[in-house]
Amino acid sequence: MKHGGDLTEAIARHGGAPGSWLDLSTGINPWPWPIPQHLPASAWQRLPSRTESEALLDAARKTYGVPGGAGVAAAAGTQALIQLLPYLVPPGPVAIVGPTYSEHALAWRNAGHPVIAVDHLGACPENAVHAVVVNPNNPDGRVTDCAALTRIATQLRGRGGWLVVDEAFSDVDPAISAVALCPDWPVVILRSFGKFYGLAGLRLGFAIGTPDMIGRIVRALGPWPCSGPALLIGTAALGDQPWADHTRGKLEQQAGKLDQVLANAGFTIAGGTPLFRLARHLHAQKLHAALARRHIWCRSFDWADDLLRFGLPSDDAGLERLAAALRD
Repeated sequence: MKHGGDLTEAIARHGGAPGSWLDLSTGINPWPWPIPQHLPASAWQRLPSRTESEALLDAARKTYGVPGGAGVAAAAGTQALIQLLPYLVPPGPVAIVGPTYSEHALAWRNAGHPVIAVDHLGACPENAVHAVVVNPNNPDGRVTDCAALTRIATQLRGRGGWLVVDEAFSDVDPAISAVALCPDWPVVILRSFGKFYGLAGLRLGFAIGTPDMIGRIVRALGPWPCSGPALLIGTAALGDQPWADHTRGKLEQQAGKLDQVLANAGFTIAGGTPLFRLARHLHAQKLHAALARRHIWCRSFDWADDLLRFGLPSDDAGLERLAAALRD
């Protein structure tokens, strides 16, 4: 599945200015963490300090519940880590649970690893040296439990391989995280800052794993992998637990309202998370095109012509605009 959030294609086909579109193509929180109006000028004028970097990693450890004995690395978004990891592990086939975010398969192929598509971890073949699972999965929100992750990690350890768990959407339910596996198993957890905190443009993400693997990542990234503003904003946002708790409830409520709009239009909810909904309709492709003509952009899939994915509208006006377009 390709990534969303770029209206270029939609505007080229259907016109309009970016501000005239209701962009529901992403899974990014429409209510971002409130960035301070004024950051210290030093954040822009000098290279990030070690103290600022360590403060961010400390905040990530606390927020993500990183156990003692595991390491944490920060990068300019999890996409950078997705592209880097296949070059830091032994050669061999990788099983990727899908359908899912397409950049995982592309990154492993580019690094020379044969890619094996599987529909669940239990289907990983014996020749798979590595495995990748997005948890909860994008776009269907499927959650793989810790017992299944432990089983495959055990198998891969015997093959000298690694399990990559992309937890980009797990902030909506911290209990999903498999971070407890990191000190003792060949497991790398990826955490995305931008989606839950609504600040994708900041470009900030984390890898959690054994000290040896995190050391490889840190050395490969080199000095100053994150900007000064990203360090300061990320540290403050990760430390704002009241905001996170309130936001989880707010996302759940808005997702419920979106489900109702879609159900009223004849969709069946097929999955998702509180940050996006996957919906099934017999005429999904025609509806996708009709919504685009009304400058509403959602996600379609080349592997399923009856599914669309919708991000959350930021307010009731957006919900009503979607509802009216679907009624028409």
